Amino acid sequence: MKARRPLPIFVFRFSLFVCISLAGCGTPGDPQPRRPPVPEAVSDLAARQRGAGVVLTFTLPRLTTEGRPIEELPAIEIFREFLPAAAPLSAPTKQVFEIPGGLANTYLRDGRIEFHDTLPDEDVSNRAGQQAVYTVRTSVSRRASSADSNVAAARVYPVPEAIRALDVTVTEPAIELRWTPPERTTSGTRLETLGGYRVYRAEADAALTPEEARKKASLELLGVAPSPAYRDTQFEFGRTYFYVVRSVAQYEMDAVESEDSAPAMVTPRDTFPPSAPQNLVAVPLPASAESPARIELSWGISGEPDLAGYHLYRAEEGGAPQRLNRELLLTPAFRDISVVAGRRYTYTATAVDRAGNESPPSAAISAAVSEEPAPGPKTR
Repeated sequence: MKARRPLPIFVFRFSLFVCISLAGCGTPGDPQPRRPPVPEAVSDLAARQRGAGVVLTFTLPRLTTEGRPIEELPAIEIFREFLPAAAPLSAPTKQVFEIPGGLANTYLRDGRIEFHDTLPDEDVSNRAGQQAVYTVRTSVSRRASSADSNVAAARVYPVPEAIRALDVTVTEPAIELRWTPPERTTSGTRLETLGGYRVYRAEADAALTPEEARKKASLELLGVAPSPAYRDTQFEFGRTYFYVVRSVAQYEMDAVESEDSAPAMVTPRDTFPPSAPQNLVAVPLPASAESPARIELSWGISGEPDLAGYHLYRAEEGGAPQRLNRELLLTPAFRDISVVAGRRYTYTATAVDRAGNESPPSAAISAAVSEEPAPGPKTR
């Protein structure tokens, strides 16, 4: 009887591989098929109407239901239905959008997803006062999605058309915005009620176009305006600002914003000189044994918030004014010791701000030092 030959080693390895791959082989403790990762459910979904649509905001999950970190942005499924105004909220079952994970970052704003669900005009008109109800799900595998998020709803109404243009004027105390009020809704009907305007602002890179800045801007509510004008006094010269304005329509207890106006970008420059110094005084003092002839000059302190200093000018009879100080004067005073007794001089002062703008000259004042020497000290 012939002895059996041992199986080749590669046959044994192949058998072991098949056994493990088929996840079984009939022995206890064998590995089980790996379940697809399931993200935690979104819990902070919020909805609000803006323009002819609803803006959804929420935070993407960072962990799976097993507590493992999610390494890449998940895909997003958005569900929407309309319910009557008084109906209790329930999770919608109709999926209306799907955002692939590779595109999710285009909707990120300050770490949260912001998605604008633009509704057809007929939906906004025909469903006025109804609730647009939403939930979202996320997934990192096509085999499994997260559980439904919380339910969020927004009532929808016709809203004003977007403001077409902003007129911007820079003054020293404020950036002034003006615009033309809208007359119709996005559905084309005449606008009956308007609850004012909301002005939004963001700082921007001066090298960007308004369209580029709009994509990157993190807008913050700057203020409200009852009429089509607003003065922004909280600004700094040299910074670039991006503005949009939204009209507000009031429906019972609900206030609904229009879409953004056409944007305006401005980099205000300080080209505004200070006001002229006041109350210039000149006191001539003749020469004495202790000091030469001189004229002491002083003037009122300027109240400009961005004052840097002062210049002082002197003119002799028939001559043009010449500046006396080389460096900017930090205090409103000057001693002119380059005078000649018997000659008359005319003085003016100016104020200078930190941007280098110089004020008009002050009112002129003239003075002359007497040729007579100052009297000496009295003796007994």
